[in-house]
Amino acid sequence: MKQKLTLLCCFTLITLISFSQKKEKHAFEDRSMLGMHINTLDFSTIKAWRSNKAPKTLSGFKKQDLGFSLSYWKMVYKNVDFSGKATLLFHDYAGIDRNTYSSDLNQFAFIIEPTVNAYLFDAENKYNAFVTAGLGFGTFSNKFGAYFPGGIGLMANFQHDTKVMIQTQYQATLSKSVLNDNLAYSIGLVQNIGKEKPKVVTPPPPPPVVDRDNDGVLDVSDKCPDVAGIEKYQGCPIPDTDGDGLNDEKDKCPSVAGTSKYEGCPVPDTDGDGINDDNDKCATVKGLARYQGCAIPDTDGDGVNDEDDKCPSVAGIASNMGCPEIEKAVIEKVNYAAKRIQYALGSAKILPASFKSLNELVTVLKGDNSLNIDIEGHSDNEGGDERNKTLSQERAESVKKYLMDKGIDASRIVAQGFGSEKPIADNKTEAGRALNRRTEMKVRNY
Repeated sequence: MKQKLTLLCCFTLITLISFSQKKEKHAFEDRSMLGMHINTLDFSTIKAWRSNKAPKTLSGFKKQDLGFSLSYWKMVYKNVDFSGKATLLFHDYAGIDRNTYSSDLNQFAFIIEPTVNAYLFDAENKYNAFVTAGLGFGTFSNKFGAYFPGGIGLMANFQHDTKVMIQTQYQATLSKSVLNDNLAYSIGLVQNIGKEKPKVVTPPPPPPVVDRDNDGVLDVSDKCPDVAGIEKYQGCPIPDTDGDGLNDEKDKCPSVAGTSKYEGCPVPDTDGDGINDDNDKCATVKGLARYQGCAIPDTDGDGVNDEDDKCPSVAGIASNMGCPEIEKAVIEKVNYAAKRIQYALGSAKILPASFKSLNELVTVLKGDNSLNIDIEGHSDNEGGDERNKTLSQERAESVKKYLMDKGIDASRIVAQGFGSEKPIADNKTEAGRALNRRTEMKVRNY
């Protein structure tokens, strides 16, 4: 008989599993559940623990009695449900528990067991634990009796609507003449039944209608809720990308800082001379900053700008540094006087034979105060560089002194000795060295 019932329970469990796999619903909310369970009863363990002689161990499965149950479950509060279980147990309560031996007594019990179950976690969790307490009553080998069941259980939610449940109870008898205290174990499946009730989700309250900056764009959509803007820019002001004070919609050069005068663009530089037109007095002609954007002036209009023109107020020629061209006769007199200068041997003393030509030079210089003169002393390469440099400088200074003694202002005369640095002939020959020992004079009007 027990084997047939065991096979029946296993078949029912397999059927429930197959049924549950056909559905894909959400985790249990508050629908009812039906369950089927296999049970075992353990009377030996309690007796052993209460006996001073028997060892304090749990009884093996072979010493336990078999049964099965059908159950109904209903959630009544968050994490608390009510269950009712109808159980058929195969145990000789009359012979074993009451020592009443009669072949007329049925060796089984039919029990109704209502309980309250409190869960540790929410029902949606995959694994859950619970404690249970309630009342069991029924017929136990033809005798009515009752007991108080209290225990713990584990539940595994594998298929959303189907759960595997394991329970352990201590069943304390309320009818000592009918049954004894015992331990009860069960394993089973519970299945959600009925249609799933959709969760009632309260919609969030609508956002308050607020427009702090009064720009017509509500704060919920306004990216700049404290600064008045426009809807086109999501409630923000029109941007000014280059920060020049002119918004991008009015700025013709939105990525380059400019001025409102030029519609947001920088001040132009028409002639490309690096000076913007606002500061350029000659905006269409390249010039220099020191002349306020204009080209270097040419005051006398001779084609030589004032910076290169030694005579900027008098028209001249480029070859003479912008000064008027010196008459050819004057240049010839200066060159003639220079060639006639003679010195004492190895000395800077001017010989009397030079005086006539030098006096003619003085007359020319006094006749035109714009003329200045450069006196250059040169030598050959004999006698050492230092000595030649000194002697040539002394001879140039002698000529300068002569002219000054004749009334020519020192500011109009430049004297410089070059030694043998600037030969005009070959120093390897006597004739060449003679040519290199010379005094040159150059007249200029700047």
